[in-house]
Amino acid sequence: MKLKMSYKKLWKLLIDKDMKKSDLRKAAGISSSSLAKLGKDENVTTDVLLRICETLECGLDDIVETIPNNQKVFEEL
Repeated sequence: MKLKMSYKKLWKLLIDKDMKKSDLRKAAGISSSSLAKLGKDENVTTDVLLRICETLECGLDDIVETIPNNQKVFEEL
């Protein structure tokens, strides 16, 4: 089973803290390209994730989770 990263927990936490993505980017000192990758559930470095955790005063499990990658390939009939 293949897994992929999901950052839905991060976006929910930002809503709870009344923060915008741009506020997080500035406060954590991460690049706009890293933020874009997070928005697309793509891989980012552990350093980026740890900066976010320090900024939001939380743990990794509060901002990221792994989920099954159930992308199915459909064949033409």
